[in-house]
Amino acid sequence: MRIIRRFQKKEETTKYRSNERIFAPELRIIDENGVHVGVMPKEQALALAREKELDLVEISPKENPPIAKFLNFGKFKYEKEKELRKQKAHAKQVEVKGVRLSLKISGGDINVRQEQAMRFLDEGDKVKIEMILKGRERQHGDLAREIINNFVKAIGEKVKIKVEQPLIKQEAKFMTIITKF
Repeated sequence: MRIIRRFQKKEETTKYRSNERIFAPELRIIDENGVHVGVMPKEQALALAREKELDLVEISPKENPPIAKFLNFGKFKYEKEKELRKQKAHAKQVEVKGVRLSLKISGGDINVRQEQAMRFLDEGDKVKIEMILKGRERQHGDLAREIINNFVKAIGEKVKIKVEQPLIKQEAKFMTIITKF
């Protein structure tokens, strides 16, 4: 049996050049306290960094001359990675949850589906309301649209919603509409 391994792509952080990897002949230097030192040749800046037992890191390479700073490069990289992890943790993925209706749905079932949809909206997810039309039901698209519109209006009375896709889309035997909070 063949084993296929897929490698996850690491998120690329911005690459910072440090010490001898800096190509610019002249740099605008900022010291470890954030004070602007001035423009000086790369060799002189490297000598100052070694004297202070710090690294020379190119912070803004696109400036003219590029901006470099004296700092502990390992600590700097760790702080940047920590910031990325924190941003990633706070970013919520919005999911699209589905609620299925049918042409022959009863009042009690509609209430259950409305409660489901409102719960999904409260969680911050989008709701895709879909209706599957089987066989002869496809001839009654107007009834299906009416049921979907009544469903959306009923949810809209209880919770403020925004219909993301205003027209009811019909694809083969599916009719769908997407709403969000």
